[in-house]
Amino acid sequence: MKTYLYKNLDAKMLEALTQRPEIDLEKTYEVVKPIIADVKANGDEAVIRYTEKFDGVSLNSLELRDEEIQKAIAALPEQTKEAFQKAAANIEKFHKYQLATEKPVETMEGVVCFRELRAIEKVGIYVPAGTAPLPSTVLMLGLPAKIAGCSEVVLCTPPPVAAEIVFAASLCGITQIFQVGGAQAIAAMAYGTESIPKVYKIFGPGNQYVTAAKMLASLDSVAIDMPAGPSEVLVIADENADVCFIAADLLSQAEHGPDSQVVLLCLSKKMADKVKIEVEKQLADLPRRDIASLALSKSFVLVCQNLDEAFGFSNNYAPEHLILNLEEAEKYLEKVKNAGSVFIGKYSCESAGDYASGTNHTLPTYGYAKVYSGVSIDSFVKKITFQKLSEEGVRNLGPIVEKMAECEQLQAHKNAMRLRINSLKQ
Repeated sequence: MKTYLYKNLDAKMLEALTQRPEIDLEKTYEVVKPIIADVKANGDEAVIRYTEKFDGVSLNSLELRDEEIQKAIAALPEQTKEAFQKAAANIEKFHKYQLATEKPVETMEGVVCFRELRAIEKVGIYVPAGTAPLPSTVLMLGLPAKIAGCSEVVLCTPPPVAAEIVFAASLCGITQIFQVGGAQAIAAMAYGTESIPKVYKIFGPGNQYVTAAKMLASLDSVAIDMPAGPSEVLVIADENADVCFIAADLLSQAEHGPDSQVVLLCLSKKMADKVKIEVEKQLADLPRRDIASLALSKSFVLVCQNLDEAFGFSNNYAPEHLILNLEEAEKYLEKVKNAGSVFIGKYSCESAGDYASGTNHTLPTYGYAKVYSGVSIDSFVKKITFQKLSEEGVRNLGPIVEKMAECEQLQAHKNAMRLRINSLKQ
């Protein structure tokens, strides 16, 4: 990790630091476009062909059979099942509170407006398994879909499908599990094949090819949760922070993948040096140290002169995960303007949110936290507006509508209200 001193950087250099390691999306699109077109035209045959090409697996059936599902669940140790069940309970509890109903509002006498939630009927969940399976992502996406009331949930994940993913799916009530990964899985859910149903919205993280496929599909036939890139964390630490905690938090993100990025904002060069030494010490014991090392080579420490500088940079960077390893961290929450998910105080490690605290770990990356929220119940529903006018409402609102329609030279709009006003006069 490189170390930079805030005081030595001009505005242009600071802005450059907020840019993530570059991904050549144009090249990625050129790889993905023919895959999408092929799956769209040839359905299952194309999906099976790409699965053999990219995953080295020959499939007789894209969908996991019920006996395969039951066998996978039975093979899991009870302690593993209990951990997932407890995590699922927390996630469900947090997300159920998001189903708040809104009261009708009388905007003027006789005019009542309100909104009601309706679940997106058909959703697709993509769960990556490149360097390791991610069953926690099944819970993070499947449980909100279940709570929202989505009538059809399709899950795609690369083969061979881990037993933990199958069990997590069962906790979410997901029965349609397809052993398909990569861009071909996104295309299959976007357009439908003989085996894989077409969905209305696709959720889930993935590598650059999956992300490109989601973005291309969203221009044509399906909605997506958000554009998402490699995972990232930014830690703001003061002089009282535990160096071991900071190093562990940075490494917990760095081990996600070689294209991940981790950032530390601290208040002294001395602290920066201590953390870097501790990072190397902990790195040596990690099974995924080669992956983490590649991520660290694209990461950095920025030594700020004060916390105002730190929060200013953080808000411009807009991290997916923001850890506030500060004394009395709650005092600084109002300074956070852009972040996917925030972890308050020295004991709040990012991995708690990744797995089991209850919040969702599907979050905006690559600076999209400036405009996107993380996945929630809202991601799985539409909010339909309703309005009702009584006779009194027509009398009160009618002249306003008539005058505004007249200004826009839309006579039919004016007539629709004028006829109702006249009917009341008769």
